[in-house]
Amino acid sequence: MTATTTLATESFDDLLPPAHVTLEEPPATKEGCIEFLLDTLVAAGRVDDREQALSDLLEREEEATTGVGFGIGIPHAKTTAVSRPSVAFARSESGIDFDAMDDEPAHLLFMLLVPEEGAEDHLEILSALSRALMHEAVRDSLREAETVDEVRTILREAVA
Repeated sequence: MTATTTLATESFDDLLPPAHVTLEEPPATKEGCIEFLLDTLVAAGRVDDREQALSDLLEREEEATTGVGFGIGIPHAKTTAVSRPSVAFARSESGIDFDAMDDEPAHLLFMLLVPEEGAEDHLEILSALSRALMHEAVRDSLREAETVDEVRTILREAVA
């Protein structure tokens, strides 16, 4: 599967449906934010085992920070707790310390969960998101978006 097919419109809509986007302020701590994003995916019916997913996310977080800089945090994991790739999105007005190399707090928060055997999908989705988010205009648009649909449109166009 290539990044183009992974993030084609129909795949994008499955990866990030409206239920995976929240405009609520997440908790102010990294772990609290990770649980908040995870619970968004749990509520959407995308996680079969919350505790396993949380364990895998926190284990991945211990290996290396998922604060990528530019005000972005992307906690992610391959896990047996999901049966298909899923992305969740939230944003924080105040920012959350994700231990980014640039020491800036994360305001744009994404969670990526893929099935354990989905290493290729994991890298392709993470890469497509990272490339899109390197553009300041995309980050600014996501910070200013007022609706879930706006967020999804911005991301769909950015990763196309």
